[in-house]
Amino acid sequence: MLGRMNHEKAFAMPFADIYPLYLKKVERKGKTKAELDEVLCWLTGYDQAGLDAAATSSMSLQELFDAIPGLNPAASRITGVICGYRVEEIEDSLMQKIRYMDKVVDELARGKKMESIKRSI
Repeated sequence: MLGRMNHEKAFAMPFADIYPLYLKKVERKGKTKAELDEVLCWLTGYDQAGLDAAATSSMSLQELFDAIPGLNPAASRITGVICGYRVEEIEDSLMQKIRYMDKVVDELARGKKMESIKRSI
């Protein structure tokens, strides 16, 4: 598992620094900002205005997740490896949420169907 210092560094990263990297990643693979926003809103419960505000603010990842309207209940069905760690086995709740976000963005970039990313039954 990542050291505590690394967690604190990750938690303090501004979402406004991360969002453009996510956008660049999905656009390189032919996906759109609208699709990225759809998966991020699905995961976090933010509406478009809330997501846009977070993406242009100085809000850290910790503040982003502290303020979310509600993590989607289907997020617990997000499994697999991201950054060398199985997301379902990450013990730190905040780090797990951050990795959920990384995972759904990665799935979007890899061309996974939206219904599958959203863990639709």
